[in-house]
Amino acid sequence: MGIEDIRLSRRSAIGGAGALVIGLALPAAGRAQGAAKAARPIDPNAYVRIGSDDVVTVFVKHIEFGQGPYTGLATLVAEELDADWARVRAEAAGSNPAIYGNVSLGGIQGTGGSTAIASSYELMRRAGATARAMLVQAAAAEWNVPPAQISVEKGVIRHKASGRSGRFGEFAAAAAKLPAPQDVKLKDPKDFQLIGKTGVRKVDSADKTNGKAKFALDIQTPGMLTVVVARPPRFGAKIGSFDAADALKVRGVKAVKALPSGVAVYATGMWPALKGRSALKIQWDENGAEARGSEEMIAQFRAMAQKPGAVAAKTGDVDAALAAGGELVEAEYVFPFLAHAPMEPLDGYIEWDGKSALARFGSQIQTLDHAALAKALGVPMPQVKIETMLAGGSFGRRATAVAHFATELAEAAKAIGPGTPVKLVWTREDDIHGGYYRPLFVHRMRGAVKDGQVAAWANDIVGQSFAKGTPFEAMMVKDGVDFGMIEGAHQIPYDIPAFRCTVQDDPTPVTTLWWRSVGHTHTGYAVECFVDQLLEKAGKDPVAGRLAMMAKAPRAAGVLRAVAELARWNGPTAANGRARGVAVVESFNSYVAQIAEVSLDENGEPKVHKIWCAVDCGVAVNPDVVRAQAEGGIGYGLGHALYAEVPLVKGAAAVSNFNDYRSLRIMEMPEIEVVIVPSAEPPTGIGEPGVPPVAPAVANALARLGRQRPARLPMVRPA
Repeated sequence: MGIEDIRLSRRSAIGGAGALVIGLALPAAGRAQGAAKAARPIDPNAYVRIGSDDVVTVFVKHIEFGQGPYTGLATLVAEELDADWARVRAEAAGSNPAIYGNVSLGGIQGTGGSTAIASSYELMRRAGATARAMLVQAAAAEWNVPPAQISVEKGVIRHKASGRSGRFGEFAAAAAKLPAPQDVKLKDPKDFQLIGKTGVRKVDSADKTNGKAKFALDIQTPGMLTVVVARPPRFGAKIGSFDAADALKVRGVKAVKALPSGVAVYATGMWPALKGRSALKIQWDENGAEARGSEEMIAQFRAMAQKPGAVAAKTGDVDAALAAGGELVEAEYVFPFLAHAPMEPLDGYIEWDGKSALARFGSQIQTLDHAALAKALGVPMPQVKIETMLAGGSFGRRATAVAHFATELAEAAKAIGPGTPVKLVWTREDDIHGGYYRPLFVHRMRGAVKDGQVAAWANDIVGQSFAKGTPFEAMMVKDGVDFGMIEGAHQIPYDIPAFRCTVQDDPTPVTTLWWRSVGHTHTGYAVECFVDQLLEKAGKDPVAGRLAMMAKAPRAAGVLRAVAELARWNGPTAANGRARGVAVVESFNSYVAQIAEVSLDENGEPKVHKIWCAVDCGVAVNPDVVRAQAEGGIGYGLGHALYAEVPLVKGAAAVSNFNDYRSLRIMEMPEIEVVIVPSAEPPTGIGEPGVPPVAPAVANALARLGRQRPARLPMVRPA
């Protein structure tokens, strides 16, 4: 299964047969990356290519949409290769799960769960070390000296005793003829020159700055038609009938076709396509459509939460502990539908000749997209090629388990017929109106404080599963419990004698999806707000009280101590009408603690002045990227916690764009200070873990200002 070749760029093809290509087979699916130390068979598909021009090209199996895998994976290769960083490039690999699969996602090729670096840490280092060993062997043979006498530094191979030296390109052809070593020794971390060092420039920044970087939206080819689709306003509706007469009168509109997802308008450019779409007359069949609005769904979820659902985790007898005396503490938290709202909405290009196809778009889960394209076109997967483009953000939006965009792209090409290349574009309004959203959730919390200690904790969760009925169900759902719904709630870092977490799923036609930090985006808020409330009832300091219950979570305790030291914590009260709140969340095997300093503005709304953040993500391959991801996660999480919501009215979204789907403004971005906790643990995720702690940290600060912790997000709601 999969394509057996790679689309090489002009740059990577320089030197032709004079290039050294390194390919390493994927460890078995599910096998821990750290355990894959034994040599694996060499595969003709490349991870690394070294040309006669000295350029080192690293083929990256993960999409690059700003989170840094191009730089991160290239760093891993360059470190072991001892390459000249100025000559290192990164390009998207082909779609082939047998070679480029992600062991953290069950072996499919894809990007998600903040796994890009974690799943490839040793694999890419081994690729670099293999290339280095072969270059050294080639130089040793030419100079007739022992390989052990040869050193490599910044892309230069040297034999000190004879004074000989040469660059990689001089030995690439000879090295390519050698058998690859069956095992290679990796560097001791104390010898790292790139991994863990600041100031390593991002390999993709220059082209993104000067405009050379190309995105799917930039594609223009002869004869290409731009396609926009009119989709039903209510989730679950479908086409009843339509009249395209007025649309076809629009200059530039070439065709109108029915697709399973809606009515597609084909035009010579974006403006005539949009104008033609607005001229369509469509009758929608709303039998089976969602008729409820957000308020009705919330009311239903609240009623459902009055009784426990399926037990996800349990310790002790919670009901007995809640009834045993002490002070009962109750809370309810409501979380709205949220759009991902990346800067670049969905778009993609496809060429289809009736037998084979080339698709170019920001594919986040190539294996599922590849299969969807082939199925929709009715051809075997080897007849379809995907070129993964750079993308302007995702936050989970491009990672649909049902591959709906790839399917629609193929259906648009098939409907117009072979020989006409098409570019399918979703507008921002399309994206916000059409999902896929972070699901709506309700948490009902109950706890008991007795003799100054937290004695009981119950969390009953109601929401929606987006894993059931998808290829990820086997991975995410067990005994009816979707662990994507309750991650971070069923295993908390605190020692509670009596603990229970339950969950209920309420199916709906509203399309939902993982959203940056997935379950932790709501469980982190519920857990960290509630523990703060319990500690306040017990008369405990928010930091000291947490630490006293974290014996089983040393790394979480470590980031909490680090952020408290960074912020010079001496309690929640700050001067000048400000207060501080704290939160600590483990997500994607990384640990992040944050302290927020907050005041109230003249309208009584939260004003966040500063966020202190401590991160433990194992080995920080690129510390500058880690800090940037933490900062970006804070801004993204804060904006959504303060302002964002997609309210539904009778099954349809009531917001359209950034004018009413509010995000954080630049003048609202707080000062941020990040500390990375040193660690020798293998790298873990960083693309998402900065998001969950910021909202509860702000909410806990508001409580110290005499306000209630917001029970329903967003915190700033219309009057």
